[in-house]
Amino acid sequence: MNRKVASPLPWLAGLLAVYLIAPLIAGVQQVALARWSAIDYATLLHACEISLASATTATALVALLGVPLGYLLARRPGRAMSLLGFLVQLPLALPPLASGVLLLFLVGYDSPLGRVTNGALTDSFAGVVLAEAFVAAPFVIIAARSAFAAMDPALEDVAATLGRGPLEVFWRVSLAVVRPSLLAGLLLAWLRAFGEFGATVMVAYHPYSLPVYTFVAFGAQGLPAMLPVLLPALVLALAVMALSGVLGSRAARRTDHASLQTSSATIRPEPRKGGPPSDPPQLAIDVEKRLEGFHLAVAWHPHSRRLAILGPSGCGKSLTLKLIAGLERPDRAVVRIGRRELTHRGPAARAVAYVPQSYGLFPHLDLAGQLRFPVGAHPRAVAHWIERLGLSGLEHRRPAELSLGQQQRVALARALVRPADLMLLDEPFSALDTPLRASLRQVLLTLQDEIEGITLLVTHDPQEAALLADEILILERGRPLQSGAMRDVFRRPVSELAARLLGADNLAAGVAAGETRIDVGNGTCIEVSGPPLRPGRVGWSVPPERTWVRSDGAHEGTVEALLEHPTPQRLVRFGSTRLKVAGGSDLPPGAPCRFDIDPDRVQVWPLD
Repeated sequence: MNRKVASPLPWLAGLLAVYLIAPLIAGVQQVALARWSAIDYATLLHACEISLASATTATALVALLGVPLGYLLARRPGRAMSLLGFLVQLPLALPPLASGVLLLFLVGYDSPLGRVTNGALTDSFAGVVLAEAFVAAPFVIIAARSAFAAMDPALEDVAATLGRGPLEVFWRVSLAVVRPSLLAGLLLAWLRAFGEFGATVMVAYHPYSLPVYTFVAFGAQGLPAMLPVLLPALVLALAVMALSGVLGSRAARRTDHASLQTSSATIRPEPRKGGPPSDPPQLAIDVEKRLEGFHLAVAWHPHSRRLAILGPSGCGKSLTLKLIAGLERPDRAVVRIGRRELTHRGPAARAVAYVPQSYGLFPHLDLAGQLRFPVGAHPRAVAHWIERLGLSGLEHRRPAELSLGQQQRVALARALVRPADLMLLDEPFSALDTPLRASLRQVLLTLQDEIEGITLLVTHDPQEAALLADEILILERGRPLQSGAMRDVFRRPVSELAARLLGADNLAAGVAAGETRIDVGNGTCIEVSGPPLRPGRVGWSVPPERTWVRSDGAHEGTVEALLEHPTPQRLVRFGSTRLKVAGGSDLPPGAPCRFDIDPDRVQVWPLD
């Protein structure tokens, strides 16, 4: 689709395009003046061969060393890496002749390397390659650094938890994802090396490369002899650019299934289709991690199979998951599932499935390739989860061609394909709209009854935690605020902060008047269920939807205001506080009303 472009932009773009194309047109006009007889064609052919071979060799050398350097600069932040990144770009700022002089200090006849090699690194093919590699390397390093920095780190994390070692992750995921950007950088590096003159003429005047021979021919024959020399350079450069474009387009369209075949021939059992195991393993964690301005310290030993970590953004929920999965290096850690100690194992050996917030789907693989990626993934398991999660017919679609809901189900299926003792889910529904979120919560709820192992959900949504977990840990600023069985924690938060994190918004205060009663003021009491109350001042809350206006209600109050959002409610003066109460659409402000409170949904916490 053509989009309207602001009027000055085409003119500015066209001006530069004309300037860049104009010299080529001017050269074509001089064809009739070319002195073809003045050219030594044998020398010209040899120079072309030298330039092709040296540029290709230099680019291969730079790719072998420059791509890892770009990766290191992208993945290791810090002052030292910033300084290194600055220095390796220096050849871009130096005049080519100055680059050649610096290289002579390193590899010239009088340098230590020159004496050791007896001058073999200058005035030789090796010297041409070294000069071209020096000036071309920054193009590859910058392209690699930018590409790896823009890549979602969760892709590497997920690949590691799917059983792939560091080199496999780098080769099959990192390089594959950034391949288009790397190809562009390598093309620029090749063209820069192919056209290099200044550094080359200083380090290796012989054998002639094409740029050096062009300079020699110009000095001997003048401008009329230039067109026959420039023509091969132009043809070779255009041919390489065209070939690069064709190969890049084919690579972008190709999904490499063959390289991602499972590395294990072991036949895995079919996924469980029964209820939960009778004796599930228990998770035990004791982790600590210090970051700048933040200190996480979590010790938790739950006893259930369905777990949740709840807390606000920045409290350390996701970091805790990464420490459990072995994706972050802790300052101190103990991670155990049943009798299996995971603390000193890498993420590939922990048998822990991980689904990050972004889902971590590999953009270069289609759905079938995603599910075949985990080590030990058997075709029967792949087929089962594709059918079970309603993904049939989508096997050849890539993530960009899937909806968010489909992407989430693919991420779940991929995690389930590889047998795991623990599945870590980092806010998997946060990017979904409300109807889709509700639908996929039900999908996960059903899956929890079908699979073995523990599910640990990270969320900031208390309703989500209540639906999908039996035990909960509440984090605040890197510290456990409360943990325990879901029902007990919801009924008895340890503080008002915990209650608010659990979704309480209809807050009030009172005094415990017995083990199951709260005096809310003016001699008015309410009944609550759950553990016995201790004497003293307490805070309490009840969801508005768990209060009802009724003519024979147990409690009496006075309507103070009408509330219509999100559902019709009345703000009622009750004892010494105000409560939002559901219903009562026919009651105007100032009217008395009677209502009931569900004692099972009253949360109570100490205020003293």
